[in-house]
Amino acid sequence: MSNVPSNLKYTKSHEWIRVEDDGTLTIGVTDHAQEALGDIVFLELPEAGRALSAGEACAVIESVKAASDIYAPVAGEVIANNQDAIDAPESINADAYANWLFKLKPANAADVAALMDAAAYESEIAQA
Repeated sequence: MSNVPSNLKYTKSHEWIRVEDDGTLTIGVTDHAQEALGDIVFLELPEAGRALSAGEACAVIESVKAASDIYAPVAGEVIANNQDAIDAPESINADAYANWLFKLKPANAADVAALMDAAAYESEIAQA
């Protein structure tokens, strides 16, 4: 059973979203996603300053098995990416929630409310 922290929001495409005190979003891939991918060997993350549309493919995560796109959960501007994760992509396999991928300043904070909560995400992955 995958670890699904209750304090995060989730997407159907297996991103987790943590809303920070300043309203920015920290985004990573879920424990379920890293389990499905297997050993992660490469990350390509969006650069700071990039404007993203909701649902836009903005990053790539590669494992020994496959490459998968990572999608923006909401529209906004990338304010940071995690160079440590780029340098050590296997860190995501070790702890998917401690190793974020990028940070986003949402265009509309209300969009975050539409994302899945932990219970909805658990239901989603149980059906997969």
